[in-house]
Amino acid sequence: MRTDFPVTDLVTLARRGDQPAWDALVERYAPLVWSICRRYQLSRADADDVGQNVWLHLVDHLDQIRDPAALPGWLATTTQRECCRLYRGAQRSQQTGLTPGIENMPDDRAVTAEQELLTAERHAAFRAAFADLPPDCQRLLALLTQDPPVPYTQISAELGIAVGTIGPARNRCLHKLRRHPAIAALINAETDQLELARS
Repeated sequence: MRTDFPVTDLVTLARRGDQPAWDALVERYAPLVWSICRRYQLSRADADDVGQNVWLHLVDHLDQIRDPAALPGWLATTTQRECCRLYRGAQRSQQTGLTPGIENMPDDRAVTAEQELLTAERHAAFRAAFADLPPDCQRLLALLTQDPPVPYTQISAELGIAVGTIGPARNRCLHKLRRHPAIAALINAETDQLELARS
């Protein structure tokens, strides 16, 4: 199954027992789980345990997630809770008290995890929106974003369009991309967060 399906579609299919959809969810969000484990400086074995527990929790709670688009946030929160639980358990079992407590964890780890979550959500939204663009828009935007930049004359030749129409075509494609529900929801969420921060 393509991993660029919208998360809402993958969650819906996974709820019905679709194994490829479940595998796509794990493939898409495993890096997020691992990145949070790294922020807590877990050993490989502990990170494996946390990851396994997070995915088991998701299996148990997949039907209870009201907004499938919120899955990345749910995974991040669940992973952080599992990391905290592991730390508390380690503290209880340590006689020396050298294991760092969660209250002593630097705030920058939480901030970095939130940034990685936001990045993962942005990438997922972009993949979903880009996959829904017409093929001519996909080709044009792919050529325009190559590094090093592709000259307009080459783009014109490859796509069979006049050089003077590349800019307006790009604007139309970007407008379609921004109007996609996944991107619009992300833009609205970020706007809401900015307004909350200002108030």
